[in-house]
Amino acid sequence: MSADRKRTGNPEPPTLTALIVTTIEGIEENAAALAAQLNLTVEIASSRAAALRLLARRSWTVLILDQILADSDPEGAELLWKSAGTAVPLQINFALASSTRLEREVRAALARRQREQQLAGAAAAAAVDADLKDAITGLLLESRLALAEPGIPPHIQSRLRAMAEIADRLRDRLGPTAPETTTTVSLLAAHK
Repeated sequence: MSADRKRTGNPEPPTLTALIVTTIEGIEENAAALAAQLNLTVEIASSRAAALRLLARRSWTVLILDQILADSDPEGAELLWKSAGTAVPLQINFALASSTRLEREVRAALARRQREQQLAGAAAAAAVDADLKDAITGLLLESRLALAEPGIPPHIQSRLRAMAEIADRLRDRLGPTAPETTTTVSLLAAHK
């Protein structure tokens, strides 16, 4: 399947990864169930040092820290959280939590992460859109102001008109901005 995706140009789906940090016995079964249910790659670190090494090697989607470790070593837990990068931090008491609860908590964390990424992408796109619209409005205004100046040579006038037409087309492609009549009216008022 991976080779087919590369041939067709479809990108590989992102690999979701979870790092579980706990010393509890038998966590491997919960990790295997979590991996199977949520299609995750799950690794287990049995110490803070091992977890820090794994965190330094690659980025993780979710970092799950055992509540008992966090309570017994708050400074170590803080160091793990700071080293987590973009991983969603979860703190769970593995002594009390079932594999169903673990799955539910990780599923909720993944959904939160996806929503946050979508919101961040939308905000970035809106910022770029606003910047482009501002730049195009500036080009339109400056080219129209220059065209309103008396005594401009004809070859310069044709270039300024071409620049204004290009900016108009770009503005139309990007969607509604300030109405053209507002700019024209203010130019006429400024020219008089």
